[in-house]
Amino acid sequence: MLIPHDTRRALDVVVDLVNTAPESDQDDRLADLEALYGFVRLHHVSDVGTLTEADLRAVRDVRGRFADVFAAPDPRTCAELINQLVAAAGTTPRLTDHDGFDWHVHYFAPGASVADHLAADCGMALAFIVVSGEQERLRRCEAPDCRRAFVDLSRNRSRRYCDSRTCGNRLHVAAYRARRKEAAG
Repeated sequence: MLIPHDTRRALDVVVDLVNTAPESDQDDRLADLEALYGFVRLHHVSDVGTLTEADLRAVRDVRGRFADVFAAPDPRTCAELINQLVAAAGTTPRLTDHDGFDWHVHYFAPGASVADHLAADCGMALAFIVVSGEQERLRRCEAPDCRRAFVDLSRNRSRRYCDSRTCGNRLHVAAYRARRKEAAG
């Protein structure tokens, strides 16, 4: 599956955004404006000015709507959720070549809020996945104690864990130990 650079970056951003949500073992990683500024800096989100508490609330709302996309049971539901996100953001496609990147498309309007920026660009990246017939690549980690979002970009769509070095390895080691214990039993 060939994914343009800007789409890949937007997919990384939406996964990281969804994964900022509080889980049973972690706090909300977008707890305050400082955390939102950190997220914006980390992901080099362009055209973001001064952020407010309203921006924080709006980004958290968009985050929840993106989480719904990852939980969508089928492509039609997924498409409806993405359409709602993108329409609410008031998309305005435009070509740009900022910050040393080649020409790519931004879908947010100039001066858009950070929430609309994320909804438009990340929503269109998710739309690319659905249009490609690859909605099943939008997944949650299968580790019972994790459930982090990820986009499975493996060639054969076989990725099961958000990170094979942590979740995948931990479960494989646990299964190995259980087999050894049973064999010794």
